[in-house]
Amino acid sequence: MTLAIISDIHANLEALQAVLAQIDQRGIKQIFCLGDVLGYGPDPRECLDLIIDRCQITLCGNHDQAVMYEPYNFNVGAERANYWTRQLLEDDSDKARRDRRWAFLGRLPVQHVANGTLYVHGSPRRPVNEYLFPEDIYTNPHKILANFERMEQKLCFVGHTHVPGVFVDEPYFDPPDELPDARRYSLGRDRAIINVGSVGQPRDHDTRASFVVLTAEAVEFVRVEYDIEKTVRKIHDIPELDDFLGSRLLDGR
Repeated sequence: MTLAIISDIHANLEALQAVLAQIDQRGIKQIFCLGDVLGYGPDPRECLDLIIDRCQITLCGNHDQAVMYEPYNFNVGAERANYWTRQLLEDDSDKARRDRRWAFLGRLPVQHVANGTLYVHGSPRRPVNEYLFPEDIYTNPHKILANFERMEQKLCFVGHTHVPGVFVDEPYFDPPDELPDARRYSLGRDRAIINVGSVGQPRDHDTRASFVVLTAEAVEFVRVEYDIEKTVRKIHDIPELDDFLGSRLLDGR
């Protein structure tokens, strides 16, 4: 079955709606979310409701965990956004809707395994919090190799860094545009850790929302235009959210 894999929505409703529309246009019925539905962005309630309704599997990201429990090791802007998000969720006057969201957040798993594939937010060895950066293949190759050693599966999907691409265990990293088959990674015997990128806050200098489509043969990296300016205006209109959280979307960083 064809599967859409999304991650790091970060309360960006315009980006999430655009991605879901693209998924629907392709006729894809199954969606996995690798976490960080919340944090940074202006529409946490609306995004959480969409994820609850549309995704068959949703994992716990570090921002989801921070909103549910306590922010730890976040910069000031991210911490403020998490506290604001928590208060916004708590202030909903509709008790049934409020309780549904909190119950959903409270039972998010940290990993999922299906059909010989591992799904996490961060990394195989630290599913919620560890970053696997493209530059780690040069600066910290042991970290990449240690994660491949931890994997019992041949394939793993991650998010967290907001930078899409494919790690192999040489170690090596291919951005989507440098794959041999133009934004398509063919599945075979090689083991791979695949970052699906970010729906709501891309950081690879491409402002478009990112997600992947998984079939039995390949992983396709997809980019989708959305109304960035609208999201930026919303962020700038909320005093508790730093303006940088909006302006960075215009540069994809």
